[in-house]
Amino acid sequence: MRSPGTPPRHFSMLRSFHLADFFTLGNAACGVGAVFWAMLYMRSELPRDFFMAAAMAPAAFVFDVLDGRIARWRNQHSPLGRELDSLADVLSFGLAPAALGFAAGLTGGWDCVALVYFVCCGVSRLARYNVTAETLSAGSNKVAYFEGTPIPTSVVITGVLALVAWQERIGASLAGGVWTVGPWLLHPLSLLFVLSGSLMISKTLHIPKF
Repeated sequence: MRSPGTPPRHFSMLRSFHLADFFTLGNAACGVGAVFWAMLYMRSELPRDFFMAAAMAPAAFVFDVLDGRIARWRNQHSPLGRELDSLADVLSFGLAPAALGFAAGLTGGWDCVALVYFVCCGVSRLARYNVTAETLSAGSNKVAYFEGTPIPTSVVITGVLALVAWQERIGASLAGGVWTVGPWLLHPLSLLFVLSGSLMISKTLHIPKF
């Protein structure tokens, strides 16, 4: 039985969060919002829903930048914070761009393979980062460089999708056209996801972290 004055168990985890962790949850919330708006667009076909989904990417990016800076400013780094950050990034910069791409018209068989590949690359890249973070940081609180492009770079893809939506070239008139490759359809635009995913899992590409 809980003794008087003891906070409920469901609050105990939140009490252990640092300030930066709440910004990380803001990042995750943006990712979930993007997926919801992408699904809403597929039902409503209202451009504003598509643009709201796309707008969640830069919002998530702001939260992602702020949580890291706040953690360094307050010198509050923890394994929990690192795992939270990775899970939030998977939602906002992995699943959300893929959902937006699907809503934009990347629904062919090969398109879906490209989107799944992209998300799996993002998950793999973040898992590798968590495993190698201590080695790459060389004893400091910050890694010296990234192996492969960071997953938040997928905001570029979201920007491209927003641009073609602004030009009213999504859906049946998706920019780049469509090819028939074997049994399935392939929209060349989906190759952006393949390129982004491949760059994320590269081990030869080292990007300094500022």
